[in-house]
Amino acid sequence: MLDFALSAFVTLLLVVDPVGLAPAFLAATSGMPDKVKRTVALRAPLIAASILVVIALVGNWLLRQLGIGIPAFQIAGGLLLFGVSYQMIFGDRPHREAREADKATSEHHAADVAVFPLAIPMMAGPGAIATTLLLSGDAGYGPRLAIISAIVLAVCLLCMLCFVSAGLIARTLGRTGNAVLSRVLGMLLAAYSVQFVINGVAAVRASLS
Repeated sequence: MLDFALSAFVTLLLVVDPVGLAPAFLAATSGMPDKVKRTVALRAPLIAASILVVIALVGNWLLRQLGIGIPAFQIAGGLLLFGVSYQMIFGDRPHREAREADKATSEHHAADVAVFPLAIPMMAGPGAIATTLLLSGDAGYGPRLAIISAIVLAVCLLCMLCFVSAGLIARTLGRTGNAVLSRVLGMLLAAYSVQFVINGVAAVRASLS
């Protein structure tokens, strides 16, 4: 149980990347008063956590209603996560997130940046949703599903702490530190994503035989 919890926590942590979201938070809240920034820093992780917990609880039921098997989602989710890791390794993800944050703020695409772009799609984006579905599928029902929900809350709490201290994190790591961290986490995430695909293919082969 402990190994499952640790593996699930590390996987979701790599996908969401709370420290890597700090520059995007600063871009999205640029020009806002400090009081408003703190409100956004508290609200965005709560919204993302609510979305991911609901997905953990009912996502696999929805897949069954759509006739989609867990192995198929493992393969698709693994490929999607590999795309996220590719962006992290080659340095595109942080810049893309910052551009999305700037665009959403400048063009008033959302009334509240806590919802867009911070909660969706930066925290509860395709990668995090796919990961939550994969983990909850492996967990089944019972104690392990409760662990997944707790892990979602823990990761979102870390995002909240990173948002509150975003200015300090950006100054401490600097451009080089952020680049190194993103690439190291990207390599780990790439390995996890390949493992998801291997598990999905193995499940398909087992069902066929």
